[in-house]
Amino acid sequence: MSGFAAAAEAAAERLRTLFEPTPLSRNDHLSARLGADIWLKREDLSPVRSYKLRGAFNAISKVLARGGTRRFVCASAGNHAQGVAYVCRHFGVEGVIFMPVTTPQQKIGKTRMFGGGQVRIELVGDFFDATLAAAQAFCAREGAHFLSPFDDDDVIEGQASVAVEMLAQLGEPPDLVVLPVGGGGLSAGVRRYLSETAPDTMLRLVEPAGGASLAAALAAGARKTASAPR
Repeated sequence: MSGFAAAAEAAAERLRTLFEPTPLSRNDHLSARLGADIWLKREDLSPVRSYKLRGAFNAISKVLARGGTRRFVCASAGNHAQGVAYVCRHFGVEGVIFMPVTTPQQKIGKTRMFGGGQVRIELVGDFFDATLAAAQAFCAREGAHFLSPFDDDDVIEGQASVAVEMLAQLGEPPDLVVLPVGGGGLSAGVRRYLSETAPDTMLRLVEPAGGASLAAALAAGARKTASAPR
């Protein structure tokens, strides 16, 4: 087994200290409608209702295992913020969560709840780019560890645990896996794991028409910022 596949499986095993594998449930309605055997990986049943917890846990646990900093920072208005907050509380480390000032109070409240007394929230910037810049400047100034929601090898490795669980639960490689793609952390991890453990499985990535950054990048052959919809 390759280094990445083994590392992803080790990450999945470490996650068991945090939560059990999320269910893989057959959807009878979609199966009948599409004439196929459709299974849904229920990441909405994780402790923070998304897969983002996986990457945050893997990245933070590996920093701590190396004896690194115990202060972690992220910029997020949603699931990544909640995942980081939950893991900071689990490990008893400090978290600083930068969010745009426009973030809904419900998301701020849930992030604060998941983090307990281990996190503080900084509301900075009307737009995410300003929030991100503030978070990264804080890390440079304070010596904290920045946790990207996707552009981080340890985060990608943690997200690959979705595929580790899926193959174990299904008992055989699926014909096709359909994934949403935004920043690319989940899709990068799942794609690499499947390419090494189930190379015949096809992968389809789906993104919103109004933010098709992956399609633009593939067409250009390089990273590409998607244009705002008109």
